[in-house]
Amino acid sequence: MAEQEKTIPADVEALKQVEEAFLNSKSWLPEFLQPYWQQLQEYPWLLFIVVIAAGYVIAKIVQWVFKKIANYVTSKTTNEFDDKIIAIVSKTVFSVIFFISLMLAVDALIFESTTEKLLKRMVMSILVISVMISSLKGSKIVLQAISHNRKRFSFIEERTLPILNIASQILLIGAFSYFLILLWGKDPTAWLASAGVVGIAVGFAAKDTLANLFAGFFIVADSPYKIGDYIVLDSGERGQVTHVGIRSTRLMTRDDIEITIPNSVMGNAKIVNESGGPSEKTRVRLPVGVAYDTDLDHVVTVLKEEAATNDLVLKYPEPRIRAKAFGASSVDFQLQFWIDKPEFRGRVKHNLILAVHKRFRDEGIEIPYAKQDLYIKRIDEDIS
Repeated sequence: MAEQEKTIPADVEALKQVEEAFLNSKSWLPEFLQPYWQQLQEYPWLLFIVVIAAGYVIAKIVQWVFKKIANYVTSKTTNEFDDKIIAIVSKTVFSVIFFISLMLAVDALIFESTTEKLLKRMVMSILVISVMISSLKGSKIVLQAISHNRKRFSFIEERTLPILNIASQILLIGAFSYFLILLWGKDPTAWLASAGVVGIAVGFAAKDTLANLFAGFFIVADSPYKIGDYIVLDSGERGQVTHVGIRSTRLMTRDDIEITIPNSVMGNAKIVNESGGPSEKTRVRLPVGVAYDTDLDHVVTVLKEEAATNDLVLKYPEPRIRAKAFGASSVDFQLQFWIDKPEFRGRVKHNLILAVHKRFRDEGIEIPYAKQDLYIKRIDEDIS
């Protein structure tokens, strides 16, 4: 049987052509410089130093010119993001020019073809890694800058930055890793197939971790709560959200105890967000019972006055008093009022209970408690 011809991927073939161009670096030189190059080749180490020094000087000049032009263009802006981007791009420009000069300098030492190819691949690999690091930093800064322009990019907010940052970093690392594999003359197809098998095995072994990971993505994207919100879980935990991560969510309770809850649990839990809705204002209900023989209109007046004198109780919406029920030993009222933030709930209720109790005592209003009266109709004469 005739042997099947192996097909070479187009990206591998293209990279080989680029690599050949790098290996023939002398062809990059202008014609008027080639005679000087040939003369200096009699002193390889001198030529090596000259090329590196010239490359460094040229890289610094280009970097300086780029900074001047970029700073002039962005001089009218007031944010600091463009300055950070300029700093990263200028370093990348310097690295590209300097490493290209380093590959030219390798030609001056006149190594064997195999050694020269290895050295140039190493230099190119360092350049690719340097550009990758700069790209990772730049992507994070760009996302932060976009998140501050909510009018044009409403889908990128502070709460979605972690997931977008992680996704961009994974894509960039994957793309540069793919290029590095091609750079060393390897076919990445087999590597990708192996990575798929490994991914399936890891998925079965770490299913709980992956469940938390995907739940974290959905929580960040759907945003049922955000950092700073007060939430109550169906299991009874209540606290302020201090961290929304990819693996877990952290709550700080009123006892200053931090609770870490896996995102897979948060994704399936019933959550009451006390800070949700149009604003963070929260309505608080304070039950109050008074004796049946009390002047109820006077009770309403007293409760309104005490609510109005508390600084943490909002004036709008106005506090309201509602008679709720005829209890077993009292007429049950409910003082309803609004506060700015859920964390004020305990403090306000404490202050109002003390104030209402003192005011009721001063006004002669009885707060009944559970008691039973015993009526004796007749006492048997035989009892002595």
